[in-house]
Amino acid sequence: MTSDDCVIVAKAELKMARQLIQDEIRDYPTPISGCDAQYNYLIGLRSSISDALSALEAPRFVATPRTPSPNAGVESR
Repeated sequence: MTSDDCVIVAKAELKMARQLIQDEIRDYPTPISGCDAQYNYLIGLRSSISDALSALEAPRFVATPRTPSPNAGVESR
């Protein structure tokens, strides 16, 4: 298994977890009070999973001596 395969698996697992949590939120019994700890936990967990997915899908800039910042362009020598 390559690192790319691992990232693909991680994304798939996170998407599945997000869907399961979304289903649990949808099926949560009403009424929901503002201090319902379990409901608030599910909302927070869903946000954490979405953040993790965004981090895996976002392009990353890696500084090099020739390109020290994202907007520096590529120095030609």
